[in-house]
Amino acid sequence: MHFKLFPSESMPREKLLTRGPQALSDAELLAIFLRTGTPGMNVLELSDFLLRESGSLRALFSASKAQFCAHKGLGEAKYVQLQAVLEMTQRYLAETLKRGEALTSPQQTKLYLSCVLRDRQREAFYTLFLDNQHRVIQDEVLFEGTIDAASVYPREVVKRALHHNAAAVILAHNHPSGIAEPSQADRRITQRLIDALALVDIRVLDHFVVGDGEVVSFAERGWI
Repeated sequence: MHFKLFPSESMPREKLLTRGPQALSDAELLAIFLRTGTPGMNVLELSDFLLRESGSLRALFSASKAQFCAHKGLGEAKYVQLQAVLEMTQRYLAETLKRGEALTSPQQTKLYLSCVLRDRQREAFYTLFLDNQHRVIQDEVLFEGTIDAASVYPREVVKRALHHNAAAVILAHNHPSGIAEPSQADRRITQRLIDALALVDIRVLDHFVVGDGEVVSFAERGWI
């Protein structure tokens, strides 16, 4: 049966079922999320309009409640639904990461850290605490604000690592500017943390810097 025989609202769903979600455009995926259009505009037209108005799917999904609800066809109920979907996605990635060894799935680790940190408006310093088999025990945002030598306290990182009985850690922080290239301050902080954690026999396995669409690994650069 051809798609033209289906109502426009059902076309993305049929396409997903026959070809998989990766075959859908941003507008088609958004149409499935929205489910219905507005008077004079079917759901695909509404989706296309919203993407053009907001600039991108990511911009729409990372908008504040007020910004999101200001768009035509969107309201508080859709905002709540979206936040639930985004949180489930983050928890799914976290659970997937915790099931295996963080070092054997670097792309999964990068994906998870990007999901957690990329859209934050302020810098956040994040730590994955690992057991002796490099499985994730816990993850925490330890510091927020401008990440520099004055605001990241090695003793607090050591304290939390000991609290979780961690054998190793993976560090991460975001650059709200979107540029993932590590600074000299990033490298100095990393070395201070390596030295502090080494005193209690805890290894720093990597430090990821999350930008807009890119995640830089200190280990891949040969800096750890």
